[in-house]
Amino acid sequence: MADLSINLAGIKSPNPFWLASAPPTNTGYQVQRAFEAGWGGAVWKTLGDPIINTSARFAAVNFNGQRVAGFNNIELITDRPLDVNLKEIYETKKRFPNHAVVASLMVEPKQEKWHEIVKRVEDVGVDGLELNFGCPHGMAERGMGAASGQQPDLVEAQTYWVKEVATTPVIVKLTPNITDITVTARHAVKGGADAISLINTINSLAGVDIHTWNTIPHIGGKGAHGGYCGPAVKPIALNMVAECARHPEVTVPISGIGGISTWQDVVEFMLMGSTAIQVCTAAMHHGFRIVEEMIDGLNNYLDEKGLASVTELTGKSVSKYSNWGDLNLNYKVVARINEENCINCNKCHIACEDTSHQCIDMLTNAEGKAILKVREEDCVGCNLCSIVCPAEGAIDMVEVDSGLPPMTWNERQRVVGSLSGSYSKAEVF
Repeated sequence: MADLSINLAGIKSPNPFWLASAPPTNTGYQVQRAFEAGWGGAVWKTLGDPIINTSARFAAVNFNGQRVAGFNNIELITDRPLDVNLKEIYETKKRFPNHAVVASLMVEPKQEKWHEIVKRVEDVGVDGLELNFGCPHGMAERGMGAASGQQPDLVEAQTYWVKEVATTPVIVKLTPNITDITVTARHAVKGGADAISLINTINSLAGVDIHTWNTIPHIGGKGAHGGYCGPAVKPIALNMVAECARHPEVTVPISGIGGISTWQDVVEFMLMGSTAIQVCTAAMHHGFRIVEEMIDGLNNYLDEKGLASVTELTGKSVSKYSNWGDLNLNYKVVARINEENCINCNKCHIACEDTSHQCIDMLTNAEGKAILKVREEDCVGCNLCSIVCPAEGAIDMVEVDSGLPPMTWNERQRVVGSLSGSYSKAEVF
């Protein structure tokens, strides 16, 4: 069995599974129950000034029979007194000394405010700090959370202020509500961050009740934008993690967050550069014990791959994530339909005919049976037919020889630029 223990910038935990700062980490009771279930770490629900929350505050997006495909909330930071939280953090850390307990913090962008809360939190024995520069609602209107996270200079300054007094590792949690998340990641590093975590929630409106015309959720007939998370945001989060992981100026480890609900998700986030992962929505949907399946699945996967430690996964796919201009334009795949598995639903034909390249023909074979066949010379390898096909193994995307040497767009442009005008582009390509 592989070693699942990790070390994120000096914060050690028995496995990479951490609960994200959110409702599941609001009390010592909850965090201790989570540790008993198997979670390796927890980022305590964000501490800061006393907050009064609204009722209601959560909403879910269900899609095609799947409940909680996405999740939306307008809940703010903890509404429990700081002294109570600190007492429970101390008790939790004392009972679980080998688990990671990280305090999420959010205060006004003032140096003295950061110094004050860092000292108080570190006095109770936390393993690290996570600066919440990502919460998109409620606190942002007061100049905190995403309001800070959307200003790279402010991220850098506040990280620096924290590092002036912090004795434990500092993680900076980034907002996805920005054009290029690597900009704030780089400023966090400049400010002295020991690690970054991403993503926080995305600005969203879960829905509108078409009968009452109220937003979902609504508070006495009025609504506001919330933060979106859950499985639906995973591709967005995975891209942002990968972009940070491959950026040469983002030189600190990453804690990946965003739609993680299975051990396979964990593997994907680690392959794309995460050292640790954080989970929230899946725990809220299914309870703390989902971590048992995650641990078993990850253990089995590592054994099958012959890996001795989970840390061997981190970043292994980052080099495969590139820019479009560096892709081989002459690489070619085509669709092939396996008659023995095809159920003749014709969904591939409809998709190709209506919205792609009209290269799937409806034919009759020698036995008089209706079959579908791809004209490979016209297939561009877009994958759409295999995506919409409901029959396992009915369509394979097969690599074929294009007859052309590998060439990327960037290489092509260099060749074009080197031409002196003796030949036209059309003569060369």
